[in-house]
Amino acid sequence: MTANSSPRFAARLNAFKIGAESYWPGKNKIRTADLLARASTAGLNAADLNYPDHFVDDTPGDLNQALADSGMVLNGMAMRYYTDPGYKLGAFTHPDAVVRRAAIDKTKRGLDVLAEMGGNLMTLWMGQDGFDYSFQMDYAKAWDHTIEAVAEVADHNPAIDIALEYKPNEPRAFAMMPDAATTLLAIKDIGRDNTGVTLDFAHVLYADEMPAFAAALIARHSRILGVHLNDGYGKWDNGLMVGAVHPIQTVELLVELERAGYDGTIYFDTFPDHSGLDPVEEARTNIEVVQRLRAISEGLVENETLKAAIARQDAPTAMRLVQMAMLK
Repeated sequence: MTANSSPRFAARLNAFKIGAESYWPGKNKIRTADLLARASTAGLNAADLNYPDHFVDDTPGDLNQALADSGMVLNGMAMRYYTDPGYKLGAFTHPDAVVRRAAIDKTKRGLDVLAEMGGNLMTLWMGQDGFDYSFQMDYAKAWDHTIEAVAEVADHNPAIDIALEYKPNEPRAFAMMPDAATTLLAIKDIGRDNTGVTLDFAHVLYADEMPAFAAALIARHSRILGVHLNDGYGKWDNGLMVGAVHPIQTVELLVELERAGYDGTIYFDTFPDHSGLDPVEEARTNIEVVQRLRAISEGLVENETLKAAIARQDAPTAMRLVQMAMLK
């Protein structure tokens, strides 16, 4: 991924429901195809679909046609368990084996739909798999259930990559995969080649990690399968626009992604809903900012003076060089 080759850009489709009454006056039901059409007006050229949520009123064929009509490509799909109250105590870690089986089978159906649509990336964010109290969970057993479930899912279709997206908590107080190290340990235990990590910038901050360091560890021990760009204050998953709070850390992450050879889609996991922002303008801003930051990062990747400063941990020189590139 270089500054001269623009990546694919995707964003949270549900954000495009904002202002539905004025954007689609008189329309009683907003379908996924409608959200894709509106998202495309922001300059987005790829999409991630949630399973099963985005397939309630649209078939896979309908959505493939909607993607084509909107000039977009399918980046992949993400499983959604937390919207189902039956998974409040977990999906892969639920104490009831029947519920765990239902979650695994649901995921396999999602993989079949993804394959039918020609996609090859499924993201798993297991937010409901965790605990809230001491003495609530048998940690070793829950870990085993998680590893066994993801391994079974990965084996269902080895041609599809399974990306684990970590986050410290929410909705559970403690998640089973809260940070990069734990997620990489899980991937080691799973032992499947078609697994990797989706790195979400705000989740990384929330986990008290440095984004570029997390990316370097993931690239070293696994694969970076997805990148969610956004921003936040590190106390919560704020989902702010890219570079709004941590522009230097965003540039450093982009430099690390370039070094790691990441050439996948940039997905804006942002929440214009929280402030009532126009989702189209918000997405356009994210695209413009990322293109500018990518151009800066491209100039820093092979900067020999910067490399030398980093080699001797010379932070003042490194900061001058980076800020000079950013504040022209």
